[in-house]
Amino acid sequence: MTNVFGLKFHSLFLAAALLLAGGPALAEKRVALVIGNGAYQNVPRLTNPVNDGNTIAATLKGAGFDVVDSRRDLPAAETRRALRDFADRARDADIAVVYYAGHGIEVEGGNYLIPVDAKLERDTDVYDEALSLDRVLLAVEPAKKLRLVILDACRDNPFTKSMKRTVASRAIGQGLAKVEPNSPNLLIAYSAKAGSTAADGDGKNSPFTAALSKHLTTPGLDVRRAFGYVRDDVLKTTNNRQEPFVYGSLGGDDVPLVAAPKVAAPAANSQAGIRRDYELALQIGNKAALNAFLTQHSDGFYASLARLQLEKIAAEDARVAATEKARLAEQERARLVAEGAQKSTQAKAEADAKAAEQARVAAEKATEVAKAQAAAAEQKRVEAEKAAEAGTKVAALSSPTSTDKPNLASLSSGVPQADVARSMQAELQRVGCLSGEVDGDWGPNSQRSLSLFNRYAETKFDTKLASADALDTIKTKKARVCPLVCDHGFKAQGDACVKIVCAAGTVLNDDNECVKRREKQPVAKRNKPERQAPAAKQNAQGYQAPQAKQAAAGRSNSPSIGQRGQVLTGQERQQGCSSFGAVMSGVCP
Repeated sequence: MTNVFGLKFHSLFLAAALLLAGGPALAEKRVALVIGNGAYQNVPRLTNPVNDGNTIAATLKGAGFDVVDSRRDLPAAETRRALRDFADRARDADIAVVYYAGHGIEVEGGNYLIPVDAKLERDTDVYDEALSLDRVLLAVEPAKKLRLVILDACRDNPFTKSMKRTVASRAIGQGLAKVEPNSPNLLIAYSAKAGSTAADGDGKNSPFTAALSKHLTTPGLDVRRAFGYVRDDVLKTTNNRQEPFVYGSLGGDDVPLVAAPKVAAPAANSQAGIRRDYELALQIGNKAALNAFLTQHSDGFYASLARLQLEKIAAEDARVAATEKARLAEQERARLVAEGAQKSTQAKAEADAKAAEQARVAAEKATEVAKAQAAAAEQKRVEAEKAAEAGTKVAALSSPTSTDKPNLASLSSGVPQADVARSMQAELQRVGCLSGEVDGDWGPNSQRSLSLFNRYAETKFDTKLASADALDTIKTKKARVCPLVCDHGFKAQGDACVKIVCAAGTVLNDDNECVKRREKQPVAKRNKPERQAPAAKQNAQGYQAPQAKQAAAGRSNSPSIGQRGQVLTGQERQQGCSSFGAVMSGVCP
């Protein structure tokens, strides 16, 4: 490896190589029983349990287990015999593991594993044809250090659909029931939380078994943390539909299934070499690199720095998971409201959404704390290294302990301003005060949003700066602070603008109110005057147009009036003095 990566990488990658190498010789004895039931005789076959059993058996054999008894498609009698034989092997073992993949059922609060020859025609048949979980626990009880039972048996069970109920009140649950182990050093792991079902999977293995094979036998990894990683992987793979769960407890010491290998420390292990290894692990920036560094350098200043970096990564992972869970819970609540679900269902969904939001806020705070601690520790490291290079005392490199973590009050300068600004913008957007993008630039738009927050939350933060105090205050607000402003014709409903629909006979006014429509008032119309016929025109020869003759005829019955307005005499009427032409000729007055 030295030839490939250079001397600088040698010590760190040597540790990583030893971690990935085959398991070392162990003093403690480890035994395992693996059962995969898929070929059920009276219900449809399951595709993955046999594959799951083979995968777990190969994983445990590769981890150096002394005995791995792998069985498949066992009927009831052979299952009882296998458990009896395994109990004998566990008597002198330190660690005993039973893994079961197949169908399981819960009746009256008790859990039962179903052999492949079971019929279960009635609910009472489960006591005769299936094996109780308590019988499995008896098989691992003799082990001294760790008793582990893993059940990938929470699948949707076809037996419950055809099973006859002899007593109507007998409860047959979905998945497996919650258990409270009484024996010490006993863990019972379910592929899905009590009362819920698990996916069989579309690939070669179920999501639960795939995650187990990845994390369970990691050298030096405590079994409880291993199941934590399994939970995270399954939630991610199933889009938060399936959550594995572990029941039981262990003591304060780490209990790994595979002990961490012992790495011989190099003859000359100077601070400069440790520093180079740490900087390389920090540059890679993932859990594997930092854990490899800690395997080689478990104590000292740089080891404490590496642990702070791991805490920061874990906090960020938890924040992302909590944010996604809160989003899905709120989405489900909104869906139930839109569909008009029962009030009890809506209330439960609202409580779940509220709890998820509280968890998200807590994860946000934990992430900020972890980032601040890591940033402060890095700042201390840089200052100490500069002092060492300047010839000052190496005492500046005193090891920080877990009880000597920097507090947030003294770390405001250690947290990058852009990170605080980005976090504040995200929170201001959540409480409805920011409508722009979350870009980490604390510009005029962000300052206006903080001013709005100050107004409605009655705070007095300096709008020109993005501060940790303001961020913490905004995070305490669980609901919208700034009111939602909608365009004309729309109204605020929750966190959305919806169109206003007025009832029949009403219209929307300028104030966004539905008012009664006013009836149109009738408008009076004036009669147009009739147009008078044009005066008859007569040329010099006495010719009169037909229109004029008709007009003159129309006036024959009316009082005779001359062109000057005087009443005509009988002679004047005979002479036609009412016409324009006669007046102009001088005959008529």
